[in-house]
Amino acid sequence: MPGTILKRVLFVEDDPDMQTVARVALEALGGFTVLGCSSGVEALERVEAFAPDLILLDVMMPGMDGLETLRSLRLLPRIGGIAAVPVVFLTASAQAQDVSEYRAAGAVDVIAKPFDPMTLPATVRSIWDRLQS
Repeated sequence: MPGTILKRVLFVEDDPDMQTVARVALEALGGFTVLGCSSGVEALERVEAFAPDLILLDVMMPGMDGLETLRSLRLLPRIGGIAAVPVVFLTASAQAQDVSEYRAAGAVDVIAKPFDPMTLPATVRSIWDRLQS
């Protein structure tokens, strides 16, 4: 909904170090409330209770990858609007053809890894602001 302030971010990343760096940056620099999940399965189990405004999702994860996780999120009941929560992929696979595939699957944007933790919150906020206008 336009004018909504970004507060809650679900971050799905299987690499614990990457999860920690991003969470600290998003919380300390961005002021966001962040829930980190280590897998797509965990994200699906916890997403409704957390009620994120935005989901940051790794693409390459063991088991359920990011694309499969996104498809599964979109199938959730619309209770609480989870199926409509914007998803941004964070991935090292950010070639033009990859980005096209992610957007076709329903991602609103892609942030390439490696990312700068110091600018990650501003990048996320910029994407959010663009979606709100």
